[in-house]
Amino acid sequence: MSADAHDNKATGDTDEQPWFRRELTRYFRHFSFFGVVLGLVLLWASTTPSLLPRGPLFQGLVSGGSFAIGYMVGAFLSWLVKFMTSRDSLPRPHRVLWWIVGVVAVVGSVLAFYWFQRWQNEIRDLMGMSHLPWTAYPIAVAVAIVVAIVLVIIGQLWGALVRWLSRVLGRFITGRIAAVIGFAVVVAVTISVLNGVVAREGMSALNNAFAAANDETRPNSVRPTSELRSGGPGSLVSWSSLGREGRIVVSNGPSVQQLSEFNGSPAMEPIRVYAGLDSSPSQSFRANAALAADELVRTGGLRRKIVAIGSATGSGWLNQATMSSLEYMYNGDTAIVSMQYSYLPSWLSFVVDKERTRQAGTALFEAVDARIRALPEGERPKLVVFGESLGSFGGEAPFGNINNVVARTDGALFSGPTFQNQIWADLRGQRDKGSPEWLPIYDQGNSVRFVSRPGDLDRPAKPWSTPRVIYLQHASDPIAWWSPSLLFRQPDWLKEKRGPDVLSSTHWIPVVTFLQVAADMAVSDQVPDGHGHFYLKDIANCWAAILQPPGWTQAKTEALRPLLRRSA
Repeated sequence: MSADAHDNKATGDTDEQPWFRRELTRYFRHFSFFGVVLGLVLLWASTTPSLLPRGPLFQGLVSGGSFAIGYMVGAFLSWLVKFMTSRDSLPRPHRVLWWIVGVVAVVGSVLAFYWFQRWQNEIRDLMGMSHLPWTAYPIAVAVAIVVAIVLVIIGQLWGALVRWLSRVLGRFITGRIAAVIGFAVVVAVTISVLNGVVAREGMSALNNAFAAANDETRPNSVRPTSELRSGGPGSLVSWSSLGREGRIVVSNGPSVQQLSEFNGSPAMEPIRVYAGLDSSPSQSFRANAALAADELVRTGGLRRKIVAIGSATGSGWLNQATMSSLEYMYNGDTAIVSMQYSYLPSWLSFVVDKERTRQAGTALFEAVDARIRALPEGERPKLVVFGESLGSFGGEAPFGNINNVVARTDGALFSGPTFQNQIWADLRGQRDKGSPEWLPIYDQGNSVRFVSRPGDLDRPAKPWSTPRVIYLQHASDPIAWWSPSLLFRQPDWLKEKRGPDVLSSTHWIPVVTFLQVAADMAVSDQVPDGHGHFYLKDIANCWAAILQPPGWTQAKTEALRPLLRRSA
């Protein structure tokens, strides 16, 4: 009896069976038993809690992706064992084992998603969010199944390509050498195609799509009638060149009347200047930065008490709450300057071209700083810098270390820093002994402090020198805590005592935690203020602590907090 006939008999695959059943049986016979087992383990692990609540779509993506990765790793290890032991094939598990795995898979998955529901309710209660409806759970399961099937099929096709090339090469060289070369060639071609054709064409399509979005004008954007706003009368930049986010920046903010009523005294009109990516013909960082600095001079910004340089996110977004807080605290005697450097949204800019952020942040600071330093020392305004998310990365760029931030500015506020923020990472790495990574203390809080809640401003309880730098960060912010190192290394923020909005049941799992926190990033600002990547009311407390405005009180800070709004 032939080997194929024996296999057919063992599996019940006979010529009398319907065609579709024979083909289905033949297909599943090629599934890796160890791959399925490892895939199930990672799928169950993917239902454990991470930093933020997950909806059915992202839970399905994480679970399906986890199963597929586990399956492909298991299949590769099986192949590697076969390769290293010089076997043509490994013994196939008996059908009974498959049935056992099938039963365990169903029971285990039901239990896993039951606990997923429990954990999701717990973290949603912690953050003041409503529970998911019961329909979310079957949707998550369906998405996970579809994602797992698609990814496994892609992996199998990739493996089939390796085997085919190995067989072709095997006609000319030894089989084991042919297998290694075939694998290496397919890996190299895959990387080349993804980094070349796919990346180039994909980025071109994305850039065109977001460039079109940049031309849109939101309902909350109205062309200024004031000479103190870019795009208004006498402006060096046109209204159309500001881009969607730039038009929002210059169109909004507290009015003179609102400022006067809040502070009980006549207010000045705040200055807001902005240079869009299309503001200069060359679209170069230096040209746009110089244009923004010239706009600052034109509007009389250098004669204000405060000049604030805002480093924007990729598309040019700035948090209105960060700007409005300064304007309320100084009763409009402020000038805010910023610029756009990309059409892409923040997360995409960070992934594909964070160097643009670094260069733009440096160019803008140097251009504005040069204008200020040209003034007599006694006539210079206070200079502060701020940025949120990718903007904090750009805001750090001109300095290199915390000493330069303190030496060259009168204060800085960086909200929601990214894991690539170099100064932030250095400070965390050099934190005082006993302070946790999610809320470190550096140099006994002498010039820089890390804040998750307003009460952290007094941590440690000792005098605080000036200038002051604050990093506003949440323990549950995935933008801050995601990193490629999560794949295979447990971070300190999961070794130490958890932050106030991170469940004690959150644990590091190789590969899985990386995927979970990556999914959290996509919904990081869809949580209430004070959690995730949503920064709003606490910004007022931070600016008050950094600048200590004359006549400002804690009562005014509390009155200001409800007035703040975050840009859409």
